[in-house]
Amino acid sequence: MERRFRIRRDELLAECDVAPAVFEGITGRLEMCLAPFLELLGSPEQCGHARTYVDGLLSDLPRKNAESIAYRHDQGRLGLQRFIGWAPWDDAPLRQELVRQVGGELGEPDGVIVFDPSSYPKKGTCSVGVKRQWCGRLGKVENCQVGVYMGYASRKEHALVDMRLYLPKEWANDKARREKAGVPEDVRYRTRHALCLEMLAANGPSLPHAWVAGDDELGRPYHFRRDLQRLNERYLLAIPSNLLIRDLDVAPPPYQGKGQPRKRPWQRVDEWCRALPPEAWTQLEVRDGEKGPLCVQIVKRRVAGRTDQHSEAPPETLVVIRRPDDDGKTVHDYYFSNADFETPLAEFARVAKAEHRIEECLQRGKSEAGQADYEVRTWNGWHRHQTLSLIAVWFLVCEARQGEKNRSRTHGPASPQSDRKHPARRLPMRIPTTPRPRRHAALATKSTGQALSLETPQPFAAVEC
Repeated sequence: MERRFRIRRDELLAECDVAPAVFEGITGRLEMCLAPFLELLGSPEQCGHARTYVDGLLSDLPRKNAESIAYRHDQGRLGLQRFIGWAPWDDAPLRQELVRQVGGELGEPDGVIVFDPSSYPKKGTCSVGVKRQWCGRLGKVENCQVGVYMGYASRKEHALVDMRLYLPKEWANDKARREKAGVPEDVRYRTRHALCLEMLAANGPSLPHAWVAGDDELGRPYHFRRDLQRLNERYLLAIPSNLLIRDLDVAPPPYQGKGQPRKRPWQRVDEWCRALPPEAWTQLEVRDGEKGPLCVQIVKRRVAGRTDQHSEAPPETLVVIRRPDDDGKTVHDYYFSNADFETPLAEFARVAKAEHRIEECLQRGKSEAGQADYEVRTWNGWHRHQTLSLIAVWFLVCEARQGEKNRSRTHGPASPQSDRKHPARRLPMRIPTTPRPRRHAALATKSTGQALSLETPQPFAAVEC
């Protein structure tokens, strides 16, 4: 291993060392974090339930639902279940406050708004919105609910800010099921793309951004890309490998002397990619790894996709990034963008990385803040649990940033000598927010470090390998 990569590895390990000062006053900081949200509830009883619920979501409970959280705090379960399921209060203002805080704390002019659907496997047919549909968590069609999430990523950090429950047509058109699950009368069937546009219209002005990104489910249909273009939004959307394109940099077939001129042939994007010569790719060094630099290769090309009516769409920029996965196999990620073709490759790679950061936000919410642990069947119950989970994750983000500030004040430059004096350790992100015995004082506050930031010391900042 080269010396500079060994030094960088030691620096990264040193960042995992958690100073005791990080945990001083954590209960007070949680109360300060919750204060603006609790003011929106009004009732002291509701404020108490919200505080208890978020405390439980941040605890070390193996299953973070209303019942287990209530028992942890020596309370009867009915009060907390009523608060989540059917008590009269509005969760939307809490998410609006979350958007305001994230935009104020993390906002940068070139920030990235990311949309990403996420599924929750469920049994039975009574939980609101549940049906047999594609479940990304299981990698197959299965009985599940699907939420569409909006995230924000900048060089400072990344966080989820809003969500919508996808209500399938079967549910939207079934009056009896809607009434039983408490679906509001004004809720109609909306595609996942329409839900994204709805959140963008509501929250976009509060989140400084230059890009909109999303996964291949969102990037596949032309109409969504067209709608973003009409809104003057610059997008980088993933697309599936079987999407058909026409390479506009390739000359069309020669004219045969009669009839209409022949057009360029349609090609699957993955087949087009396999035909590229080696010199077409540009290599970017994105960050240091344990065994040396981690790199990606990237290429861009002017292409035309197909509209929803199978005609040729206006020109777009196709961006392909290939990288090694954990098993050493080469993975290709395909994107469509309406950005100027002269946009630097490094900028495309940075935005692609931001899209992956939101997947980490979802994983953080499910593993650290009980996002998938709910046991509710109603429309209000789902949205309230998700809202409080997003607030809990935002507290973890704030703690991570606070820990970074503490480390910069208390830690000197990392070195192999200092690492030997203070062995690095990786700890689970479990933060008890109620007084606990002293044996819990060594719990960590963050699950991501500088290596996951959008900012890197390399000139070509960008994408996680």
